[in-house]
Amino acid sequence: MPATLRHFAINADDVPRARAFYEQVFGWTFMPWGPPGFYQVRDAGKGFRGALQGRREVADQPMPGMEITFGVDDLKATVAAIEAAGGTILMPPFRIEGVGELIFFRDTEGNVAGAMQYEAVQWPE
Repeated sequence: MPATLRHFAINADDVPRARAFYEQVFGWTFMPWGPPGFYQVRDAGKGFRGALQGRREVADQPMPGMEITFGVDDLKATVAAIEAAGGTILMPPFRIEGVGELIFFRDTEGNVAGAMQYEAVQWPE
């Protein structure tokens, strides 16, 4: 089943400090998007987007520095494939209005990642 790396998120204890760091180091432009303290970066690379957000937990596990999300065509099939391959679904499908449906999973090595079935093409190729 194909999957394309489409999104990364930088989890930060101090979002304004992290924002200033990445603006200065990489020249990224952050735009407020979604809940307070959540920013989107669209100039981090062609074909994917990034986010800067306060550190959070998924399934009682603090998310380390960065997280990734894979774009998939069929989220239900992806869930089934993850479980069949020995992975664990940490967060059941969660709908983000206007974006798509997202899960988080743990792979066989303990790594946590997301998979999202996007509503429409949102990625310039």
